[in-house]
Amino acid sequence: MLPPLVEPVIALSDAEQMRTARHQRLAGFGPDGQRRLAAARVGVIGAGGLGSPAILALSAAGVGELVVFDDDDVDASNLQRQVIHRRQDIGRPKTDSAERVAAERSETRVRPVRTRLTHDNAAELLDGVDLVLDGTDSFDSREIVAVACERLDVPVVWGTVQEFAGLVTVFWSAPPAPAEPVRLRDLYPSGSEAPACSAVGVLGPVCLQVGALMATEAIKLITGIGRPLLGRVALIDALAGTQREAPLRATRASDAAPAVSAPLTEVDEPGETDVVIDVREDAEVVTGMLPGARHVPLRALLGDATGVAGSLGGQPAVLVCQVGVRARTAAYALKAAGAHVTVLRGGMDGWNARRKEHA
Repeated sequence: MLPPLVEPVIALSDAEQMRTARHQRLAGFGPDGQRRLAAARVGVIGAGGLGSPAILALSAAGVGELVVFDDDDVDASNLQRQVIHRRQDIGRPKTDSAERVAAERSETRVRPVRTRLTHDNAAELLDGVDLVLDGTDSFDSREIVAVACERLDVPVVWGTVQEFAGLVTVFWSAPPAPAEPVRLRDLYPSGSEAPACSAVGVLGPVCLQVGALMATEAIKLITGIGRPLLGRVALIDALAGTQREAPLRATRASDAAPAVSAPLTEVDEPGETDVVIDVREDAEVVTGMLPGARHVPLRALLGDATGVAGSLGGQPAVLVCQVGVRARTAAYALKAAGAHVTVLRGGMDGWNARRKEHA
């Protein structure tokens, strides 16, 4: 447990007392936790697939103020997963939807910010929030948020979704002792990341699942209850119906010049001694596999990660899928089971593209 981030307000309004009665009956949470929520100011980066359910959950929970950053307008393709927007909102600012749903549910104030965050303005715009939820979908945006929050010593609840999978964790550069700092660069040391969901797709309900988990992490940090996902990554696999976790730690050569090692490494080609595991589905592998690859569908691997790790006999393994998303999920699970694993950069699509370039 970490100490609560926010001091409680003196009292709730009568309406909020009645509305949040079920919260206040929670053991370990109680009226004190609800008053801390009412005092909190939370920055939400993006009112899209992850920001939408987080905004719903946090406003319903009674967070005092949400500062919502999004300079986009609602598009028809958003409606499949961005649940705060309606058909009549198409063409309108996404922040308008955030203001509407908060007003419908609670006394939560929404402060919309239609300015795009940059390295020059992010720290100034985020100054004053108690924590940040990052639901952006590009590494450049995530890095801007991460750097600003490190300057401000503000924790970041971070999530991402791809296809049928999601990840959630907490980054904090200066957490209270004895917790250790964990940063975005510990997860993405070289700036590499999976393709955008516009390229590979995403199952809509997974966004709700990940966004709700992000909101829960925010509430835990604000009120000081439970064990936040600091130093741990939650791995959600909707197809297998599982949620697992993997450790996330920073390795530093010195305090002055951190040398962060990734929990996962990407490679362009398997080495001679590597075991290659293809985690795609049966219908996908019939189109071709890497020479010598073992076929272990992701669902089966996640159901027996310890067994699969043991079957490697200490040999390093390279995980392969179509574009890299499922391979990363599998790699986290195997790494947590003690295996030495890497991920084929860009999956089979990336491997085939590299072969064409050098043909």
